[in-house]
Amino acid sequence: MIVVLTLLAGATGAVARFTLDSAVKRRWKTAFPWATVVINVTGSLLLGVLAGLVLFNGQPAVWQTVFGTGFCGGYTTFSTASFETVRLVQQRRAGLALGNALGSLVLSVAGCAAGLAAVWAL
Repeated sequence: MIVVLTLLAGATGAVARFTLDSAVKRRWKTAFPWATVVINVTGSLLLGVLAGLVLFNGQPAVWQTVFGTGFCGGYTTFSTASFETVRLVQQRRAGLALGNALGSLVLSVAGCAAGLAAVWAL
């Protein structure tokens, strides 16, 4: 049953990513891949909250499998972030590429830490 729930959560995460990606791209038409950054940072924040609930609040570890691996795995898209960084380099936009690579990494780690800290503080 855990496998089925993880598959369903992953599909839901992928649909959520597609929906948010489309909405952000319609709103901000720019060379910088804001949609992917927003998705990865919010997914990392959610994963931090989830990990905090399991680590600090005694929620079942199966939550990490279903919602962490499933939903967050389907929702976040670090392979797309890598591809978009390479594409920016190919377009000779080194500054944007560096900003995307470092910004995505730093903001995603900070998002996860913020999620953990928020749950720990409860």
